[in-house]
Amino acid sequence: MLEVHLYGKLRRFASQREASGDSIVHVPVRPGDTIQAVLDRIGIRLAETSNIFLNGELSSPARPVNDGDRLSVFPDVQAVLYKWYFERKE
Repeated sequence: MLEVHLYGKLRRFASQREASGDSIVHVPVRPGDTIQAVLDRIGIRLAETSNIFLNGELSSPARPVNDGDRLSVFPDVQAVLYKWYFERKE
């Protein structure tokens, strides 16, 4: 199972939408899944996102995911400051 943490306006895809709680979606991992495939299944368009972190690493949507991973997805209106400190993993 992949744990997807959603922030900002992307909270609408989770059952817990309040900023006072965690907005998490649990997604089963399929063979060959990538971040993009998981976002597609949730219904999140890539254009709605700014930065995506897989297990704490800034990541490309083409990066593969595994069972037990944690994905954090930020909306297009909530960019990460100082993103040059993060090496983007492909």
